[in-house]
Amino acid sequence: MAGQFTELVNDLGYAKTFYPHSRVTQYLNGLASRIYLGIYRNKKEESSRILRFWKTELPMVIYRYRREILWAFLIFVLFALLATFSAAHDETFVRGVLGDDYVDMTEDNIARNDPFGVYKQDNGLNMFTYIVLHNVKAAFIMFIGGFLLGVGTVWFLFENGMMVGAFQYYFFARGLGWKSVLVIWIHGTLEISAFIIAGAAGLVLSNSILFPGTHKRLHSVRQGAKDGLKMMIGLVPIFTVAATLEGFVTRYSAMPVWVSLLILLCSLTFIIWYFVIYPVRVHKKLNTV
Repeated sequence: MAGQFTELVNDLGYAKTFYPHSRVTQYLNGLASRIYLGIYRNKKEESSRILRFWKTELPMVIYRYRREILWAFLIFVLFALLATFSAAHDETFVRGVLGDDYVDMTEDNIARNDPFGVYKQDNGLNMFTYIVLHNVKAAFIMFIGGFLLGVGTVWFLFENGMMVGAFQYYFFARGLGWKSVLVIWIHGTLEISAFIIAGAAGLVLSNSILFPGTHKRLHSVRQGAKDGLKMMIGLVPIFTVAATLEGFVTRYSAMPVWVSLLILLCSLTFIIWYFVIYPVRVHKKLNTV
């Protein structure tokens, strides 16, 4: 049928050129339409559009911009290490980053032998709603910061990196370091990873403005914004799961160590697999077909 359709289209093109008003041309046009519908009406798609996005489109975008993700990760880690170094040499640094109210509240919780009581102040549903909305909003602001030639995105990476570094040092300095890792990084693994990728999306956008290459700048910006937006859409479920863990699971700070480790390792494994290993496999598969 496909072969006949190709031949029929050639005949139709000839008829439209030399006999545009002929009844034969009308007949060929109708016949071509029926065959076309016969071929494509029952065409089986490999998967739905949404499934294809997660299986192919997003991983390919992640692979294409793996350097930006690496740079965002390195920038974040650099600022976190700078915050750790600064906190170790200046006792007031942690208060300057986290705020006096937060530090005083945490000191009171430590004195009551409940250092992670901040995660128990509200009911799980309220915490979940606030956290997921706040994090998604903050991530999109980080992405939009790419329009400021990347300065806005780097600034937000700076802020988040400094907060994580100061926050983690604060607990280690009080002998609660590993306990904080087992509790806070239950949700922090997904949350911080998502913020780093949001920073990478912002770098993608800024690079499309600064380095259009052989494309017109407007076309480059459109492509960068489109790819960056795909990355941001891919982060929404991750922020949702992280907020679920923070709102409903992290509050149980006295849970068995093996449970904390299991959740943490599952989160870390997913991030490494989907954003590092799987994109490489998809790229190799599509380029060997």
